[in-house]
Amino acid sequence: MTDSDKSDITRRRVLALGGAAAGAAMGLGVSSCSSDSGARTSGSPAHGASGTDVCVLNSSVTEGSYYLDGALFRQDITDGKKGVPLTVRLTVRDRTGSCAPLGDAAVEIWHCDAAGHYSGYPTAGPVGATPGPADGSTDTSGAGERTYLRGYRTTGDDGTVEFTTVFPGWYPPRAPHIHVKVHTGGTSTDRTYQGGKVNWTGQLFFDDRYGDEVYGTSPYTEHTGTPTRLTEDTVYAGGGARDGLMAVTGDVDKGFTGTLTVAVDPEEEGRGADTVGAGSLPPGGAPSGSPSTGTPSGPSPTATPAVTPGDTPTPPPDSAASASATATP
Repeated sequence: MTDSDKSDITRRRVLALGGAAAGAAMGLGVSSCSSDSGARTSGSPAHGASGTDVCVLNSSVTEGSYYLDGALFRQDITDGKKGVPLTVRLTVRDRTGSCAPLGDAAVEIWHCDAAGHYSGYPTAGPVGATPGPADGSTDTSGAGERTYLRGYRTTGDDGTVEFTTVFPGWYPPRAPHIHVKVHTGGTSTDRTYQGGKVNWTGQLFFDDRYGDEVYGTSPYTEHTGTPTRLTEDTVYAGGGARDGLMAVTGDVDKGFTGTLTVAVDPEEEGRGADTVGAGSLPPGGAPSGSPSTGTPSGPSPTATPAVTPGDTPTPPPDSAASASATATP
């Protein structure tokens, strides 16, 4: 065996077994704990690490332009929104503790509805003919306009959380995706989460085959146009599970389950890489001003934070979106 062979094996062991120091030394960012063969697309969903799961290093990505503080603790985040049922099952592991399950971590997810709208942003509309507030029509789903498809859950001793939601819609140039953050060290206050650290910011993706099935059903068919393919997405880096591609089981009639395992350093602050990938606002219209807050008849927000860098490479003139506004229960 040559010195070169030994060096290559050592590097692979570092990537597989990894530690905080190794990741920092190589400059590869936040660690993810997932299958070394990419996302599973058949068979039983994976729960945590198995014989084929290894710790692999992965960078955070942008949180996007539609983040709201104040999401609620709950398993079912649909708020009455219609769509193909989706269970999101995430397992969080501690990369500083031999990839052991990380309990009491707050996992937060958010995504758009079947028409491509995000709660809290009634003026932002995707490309194509879509029902909803962006085109002046009425949303009859009964969903909470500032809370739908957003929520927190806390991991148990096995490091796992599950959310009940619907398969996300789409808007160019983004393939269907779900945003996710892992928080530690904070507290649950007034049904939401405050303080602590954001240890990891990522996005979850789906193989194109699932979108192809889902977007042929109602209410997704009310959004006309051509969905973006995964290979054309401006954030997904193409690395399979290590870049957020979930293992998916189920079917369009009974619903899907998407699973992924991620590893974090509970002592590390990692709010997201503003320059990793380049997400985008729906070209049909960026939010004009701050997202809606308070009760429906309450006062307008007083501040308009800037669009998250890296999520909108070329924002429309005079448009802005909040990266830290508040969703009121």
